[in-house]
Amino acid sequence: QVQLVESGGDSVPPGGSLRLSCAARGSILDYPTILWFRQAPGKEREGVSCITSSAGDTYYADSVKGRFTISRDNAKNTIYLRMNSLKPEDTARYYCATRRPPIYGNKCLRADQYANWGQGTQVTVSS
Repeated sequence: QVQLVESGGDSVPPGGSLRLSCAARGSILDYPTILWFRQAPGKEREGVSCITSSAGDTYYADSVKGRFTISRDNAKNTIYLRMNSLKPEDTARYYCATRRPPIYGNKCLRADQYANWGQGTQVTVSS
């Protein structure tokens, strides 16, 4: 399994923005589907956004649609999550995850379908 290292988390006020990065120690092209998920204390993992490595198809949870953007840089083996208009309910630890074989369509948002993720990065939205 590829090693994943997330970074970019911080504490920001409501309405703020952050860009999270997920650096893979290996080629992300080897993993057809990559997910960003989050987990807040006492809550289950929630798939936030996923992207395919081939066509670059992207999917978003309804709770973040229109505010978050996932992207990838294959040359840098890095996945990004741009987060705008942050809300207190976005507070959580954010992780990126990979899996093989691929999951098609918005089923790639299912966090329970992934077995490899990094240590996460903390995002806190508070005034």
